[in-house]
Order: sequence, then structure tokens, then C-alpha cells
Amino acid sequence: MPRPIRIARADTGALTYLVPLPPERLPAVRPADLLSAWSLARRAAALEMWGPPRLLRFARPEAEVTEIAIADADAGCWAEAVDSGFGLGSLTGMALCLRLLALVEVLARVRALAPLFDVTTEGIDLHPALLDAAASMPLDAGARFDEAAMRRLLSRRVAPGPERRRIA
Repeated sequence: MPRPIRIARADTGALTYLVPLPPERLPAVRPADLLSAWSLARRAAALEMWGPPRLLRFARPEAEVTEIAIADADAGCWAEAVDSGFGLGSLTGMALCLRLLALVEVLARVRALAPLFDVTTEGIDLHPALLDAAASMPLDAGARFDEAAMRRLLSRRVAPGPERRRIA
């Protein structure tokens, strides 16, 4: 069983999370929790709950460390929302936060995913297969989704049609 995540606050207010395993070993999350986290993040953004900067330090074998800074205001807001709703002090909460941020990043980067989501003034509609993939597939060492792996996974799961889940 991995050690718990340790959290320290710097004099500047920044938070450092010492995560006992690398991003690619974080657990899968429930798709419903990912939907809930997205809703919490949208609400936090509307309320301008920016949150402090965060530094994530992931342990690796041989005493190596991977560091990821969440310093962008929008990403910080989303991390704050997930921390408030689920807690970033647990592996599940950390996995949920990073999967949410990775989902936003991959939707912006991979044009082939465009048919699987629709952004509206009321929120975002996600195809269930896309949501399931983001909840279950592993993150890479940089806490992102591998584009090729996601496309392969979705090519097996996506049925024709506009079935999507709305996130308000």
C-alpha cells in the first residue's frame, strides 16, 4: 500500500504535494466523479476561486522525482475545486484532478476528438466513451493522456450517434 500524500505550505502560500508514486501509476476514477469534478471546477471558475499555486512532486524508483507545477490561474482554479470537493491529499483526489486537467488539455490539442464533445453556454456535452476513457486510461509521465492510445481506445468504444453527457 503506498504512503499517503504529504502536503506542505510554503511561506508564499504555495502548496507542495509529495505523491508516493508517479503520475502513470495513479488509480482510475469513476466517470461520475470526473463529471462532478468538472461541474465543481466550472462553478469555482464562475466564482473566481483561483486557489494557491501548487507543486506536485511524484516519487519514482531510484529516488528520482517528477515535478509538475500548477501555476496557471485557470488550472489552479480547477485544482482548488477538486481539492475542496474531493481532497488532493488522497491518491484518488490527485488522480481525479490530474485526469480533469489532462482531459481539458487533450480536448484542446487533439482535433480528432472534436466529434466527441460540444461546448455550449450551458456547459459541455461529452460522449460517454470519451468520459470513460478519461476516467480509466493511464496518464503518462507528464500527467497527460497519450493521444495515440486514446484514439485507439476510443476507436473500439465509440458507436455512431450523438450520445453525450452534459456537464453544467
